[in-house]
Order: sequence, then structure tokens, then C-alpha cells
Amino acid sequence: MRLRHAGGETVHLGYCTNVHPAEEFAGILAQLDTYAVPVRAALGSDLLGLGLWLAAPVAAELAADPALRRRLRAELDARGLEVVTLNGFPYAAFQAPVVKHDVYRPDWTTEQRLTYTLDLARVLADLLPDDAARGSISTLPLAWRQPWGADQADAARRRLDQLAAGLAAVQRDTGRQVRVGFEPEPGCVVESTGQAATLLSGMDTERLGICLDLAHLACAWEEPGAALDRLRTAGLPVVKVQVSAAVEAADPAGGADALRRWVEPRFLHQTRSAGCAGGVDPADPAYAADDLDAALDAALPGPWRVHYHVPLHAPPEEPLGSTLPVLRAALAALYAGPAAGCDHLDVETYTWGVLPAARRPGTDAELAAGIAAELAFARAELVGLGLTPELTTTACAGVPR
Repeated sequence: MRLRHAGGETVHLGYCTNVHPAEEFAGILAQLDTYAVPVRAALGSDLLGLGLWLAAPVAAELAADPALRRRLRAELDARGLEVVTLNGFPYAAFQAPVVKHDVYRPDWTTEQRLTYTLDLARVLADLLPDDAARGSISTLPLAWRQPWGADQADAARRRLDQLAAGLAAVQRDTGRQVRVGFEPEPGCVVESTGQAATLLSGMDTERLGICLDLAHLACAWEEPGAALDRLRTAGLPVVKVQVSAAVEAADPAGGADALRRWVEPRFLHQTRSAGCAGGVDPADPAYAADDLDAALDAALPGPWRVHYHVPLHAPPEEPLGSTLPVLRAALAALYAGPAAGCDHLDVETYTWGVLPAARRPGTDAELAAGIAAELAFARAELVGLGLTPELTTTACAGVPR
């Protein structure tokens, strides 16, 4: 979906396909028909944005085969789908039975991470709509925080320099600009915008910037306006925003039984107490745990925010809640001004398959309906800030409404 900001910029809104497990070309095409086309139809939109997740093997296959890229672009066009952004955070097997710390490997000290991301850039340059201003790729915030020292920091800085040079080469070859956004996340080397300003300063900000995940921002107990000011002062552009909300527990002791229903084995659910705000080390074990069950066992002081993405339109039942107020404050800070703060928005609820049983979709159709409801929610929030849905029928002539 596209919306027009009052300042004149086109803002692209879509959903991230890392919620789906397909990792080979045929499976990716199948998921377009199973999920994306029904989502577009449910929204009554002639164009739906996808934040494609391409695992490393299929990214390499596409990067090496121009004809296969042209086929993927044609398949997207035929279905009324567009891609301006890719999710390059998970390398592979993101919907495996157990992911946990594996999602942070390989990290930005390695050649594998650089190669994967440049493969994605080459693919995206050929998938971009002709009228899109640029493309974006989200990636991990360097690495998990341990082990991390001077040697790792030096290696990562060299990779980032190579990344910027590789993105410049892609632009020379294709005429399309692709930017990469590092995504602060709890437990990582870069957990907060303050750490981003310190650790990512000096990189090539024409091509490299920040992917701001609004659930992660909330879990770091950051105030959105101040966080965005911090990034601007550091000269770090927001190249992509992931529109997401996290679980919140005002009274985790009183809500412990409810919280235990959210403990699950696939993903890490880093938990942060409000005590980690205000300059305290966000990974201080007095205020932080690397998973929800560990937080419950440690009886961290409340309130808590839990890195557990929840459907935007369906927050947890009391005594739990979600961080929607942070999401709304962030969107207002980004879009209520004279210019759009970012032109790429992705709804990224990758946790549908691990939600508590009573909230988990049981069929493909139910999942598609849930994704559509989230996108409708996000669209309504943006319209409430003055953005106007764009009509794009001519871009997808012949696509059934």
C-alpha cells in the first residue's frame, strides 16, 4: 500500500514475510498466493507492499541469475504486489522449531553476513518498482552482545566499509539506490538509539542508517521523540521503520500466570524492566533478562516490556497489555511534521505461529486475515496523522481487485 504524506513524499506500507517459513524459490511463489494475494483482497487494495524475507541460499540463487530475478518481479507484478524493502536480519531457518540466539549468526564480523546482504541488494535493485525512490534492507545491529571486544568491533567496521562500497557498486550498475538499516534490538551490541549514536557514528550515512523497530524501541524504554532527535543529532538516517508492538506487564508479579502462557521455545523474548531506562546499562541483570522465562524466574522488578511481537489490532488481554502508546508516539514523531520521517514501513509480527494457543491462527486463511487486520490498523493510524492513501491502479493493470 502507498500513502501520500502532506509534504509530498510517498510512504510505502507493507508486511514482512518472515512470518512464513518458505526458503526456496517455489515456496516463496506459493506463499504469495496463499497469503499475500488474500491479504491484498481483504484490504480492498490494488497494490500490497511486501517486506520480503529471502534466506541466504535463495538470495544467492537470485543474485546470480538475472532471469530468475525478472521472473520474480513479473510474478509480483501479476499479483499486485510490490517490494521496496527486504528483511535481511535472519540468515536462514527463521521459522525453525528453535531459533533463539541462532538469528544473530552469522554476524557483522563475518564475510557471510556481508555477502548475504550484498546479494539482497542486487536482488532488490531489480525488484524495485520503476517509480520507487530507493530500496532498503534491514539487518542485525552488528551482533549479539557477547562476545564483543575491540577485535570484533574492528572487524565489523571493516565489513561496514565493504558494505557501503558494495552498495555503491550496485547503484552504479543498476541506477537504483539501496540502503541498509541496522536494527537496534534488546541484548545486541546495539540495543538502543544511544548505543547506535555511539557505535555506528562515522559510517557512510548515504547508504547506511537505522531500521527502527517500534517494539524494540519500547523494550529499551526509550521515548520516541527523544530517540529520533538522538539519531538526527548523530546524523543517522532512519531508512526503515518496523511497525510493531511488544507485550507489556504493568505488574509482572500479579500477572505471572498470564505471562507464563507466553513462554515458548522458538524465539528469544528479551525482557526489560523500566529500571533499565535513564542511562542504566540496558543489559544489567538487575533490570534485564534474555528470555521471558528467565525474567519470571529472576522476579525482575516491574513494570516489564517483553520482546514478543503481538498483533497490532489484538493486544493481550488484561492483566497484560501492549506498547501501542509507544508505537503511536513514534508514528506521530515521524509523520506529523512537514516531512515524512521515513518512506518505508513494514508491519513485522513474525510470532503468529507461537502465540498462546487461544490466540494462534489455525489455518492459512486465518493468518492472512490477521495480517490484513494489522495492515488495516496501521493504515488507519497513518491516515489519522494526515497521510492519504494513493490510488495505484495503473501500476497493476489487470490485477483483480
